[in-house]
Amino acid sequence: MTQPAATTGSIVLVTGGTGSFGGTMVRRLLAADVAQVRILSRDELKQDTMRRELDDDRVRFYLGDVRDQASVDRATRGADHVFHAAALKQVPSCEFFPIEAVRTNVLGSANVIEAANANRVRSVVCLGTDKAAYPINAMGMSKALMEKVAQAFARNNPTARTVVSTVRYGNVMMSRGSVIPLFVEQVRAGQPITVTDPAMTRFLMSLEDAVSLVEHAFDSAEPGDLFVRKAPASTVGDLAAAVARAMGVEPDIKVIGTRHGEKLFETLATREELGRAEDQGDFYRVPVDARDLNYGEYFDEGDVGGSAVDDYHSHNTQRLDVDQVVALLRAQPGFATLLADG
Repeated sequence: MTQPAATTGSIVLVTGGTGSFGGTMVRRLLAADVAQVRILSRDELKQDTMRRELDDDRVRFYLGDVRDQASVDRATRGADHVFHAAALKQVPSCEFFPIEAVRTNVLGSANVIEAANANRVRSVVCLGTDKAAYPINAMGMSKALMEKVAQAFARNNPTARTVVSTVRYGNVMMSRGSVIPLFVEQVRAGQPITVTDPAMTRFLMSLEDAVSLVEHAFDSAEPGDLFVRKAPASTVGDLAAAVARAMGVEPDIKVIGTRHGEKLFETLATREELGRAEDQGDFYRVPVDARDLNYGEYFDEGDVGGSAVDDYHSHNTQRLDVDQVVALLRAQPGFATLLADG
């Protein structure tokens, strides 16, 4: 897979760079011809571990929080590009502490965008989630508002040097918060695999697929663009069965009921978005709705494009069966590492 051409010789800041996605992105950037990779995060222990693992003098660590404008401003000075991966991502914890989700995912993202603009950063790519489409939980709502903040910046600053775009992807296998490590742990312990609802469907995407989505946005985004990567899906029940079979045991599944804020299926792109989207093969590009505050365009003219298509969601995308999910899991380096660590 090619590296994003835009980063060659550049200084790139990765917020949340010690997380699953951020760490993968950092390693991809270091494999390219970048001048420097900056990592902004609030976890000094993870930073210390990552510093020793990478052992690369092109890496600079910034201890700070996207909630704090000053620490974000420090990290963005002199940067060419920003990957904004810092976020609160756990659905249940955001349900109990929604204000914390707003502070990090909405206000923190606004801090990143404003600091990037003030420091004349060339591009910012903000990482989103399928839960932002028709959100029913606090995490999804906060990430939907992050998208709105990014799009509003593009709409309100048409001459800005900084190009701000967003990406939206489904569940990333083996990432922090993925159910797969939990399933592996339960199988190892001889316990039943706990599933909230076996009929639920979820998109399945590798970390590499998620990174390629961001790289695509990095290379081709126009201000305010939203990019979606197409992905297959499976039922949660089939995913649990596949994990067990990939480990050489027959699945023993226990249904425990849905958690706070869970959906039966996840939507990556709404019909309204698809009505104006560009199909780019592996991706959808959704340009920003650039209408201004001329209310006639909202209430009198409308948009006929959104009526012609259906949403793109995990119930109507390519559905993988158990054997196909087993094959997909075995193709993931992270899954092999997970098994080896045990």
